[in-house]
Amino acid sequence: MRLLYLKDTDMSLTAYADADHAGCQDTRRSTSGSAQFLGDKLIPLNCDNKSAIALCYNNVQHYRAKHIDVPYHFIKEQVENGIVELYFVRTEYQLADIFTKPLPRERFNFLIDKLGMKSMSPDTLKCLAEETDE
Repeated sequence: MRLLYLKDTDMSLTAYADADHAGCQDTRRSTSGSAQFLGDKLIPLNCDNKSAIALCYNNVQHYRAKHIDVPYHFIKEQVENGIVELYFVRTEYQLADIFTKPLPRERFNFLIDKLGMKSMSPDTLKCLAEETDE
């Protein structure tokens, strides 16, 4: 599969990420998820958390990062050079919440729409099947 971008295409990268440490009440397992857009195209990308954002902007946490190898400071350098901007996104605007926590139906449907996805609930599948039969 290939992605084709025309010359005038918006190439801005917007990413949303969320994590829930030991959030499963039964297993105490953690969950995480992310959604990234290059322009208006949803793309895969690895991401990290709020502590990583703080580390990129601020050397105050340097003592915590001494074990990190030099190549991993790439994002920090990009932030310092003004090439990359990092923001903390509050829950109401956090598209990645859909991957990390149970949501009320209204919120789930809102996030599905914002991600450019379609819900494949039994009702939706039934409607799609009926459209195909027509």
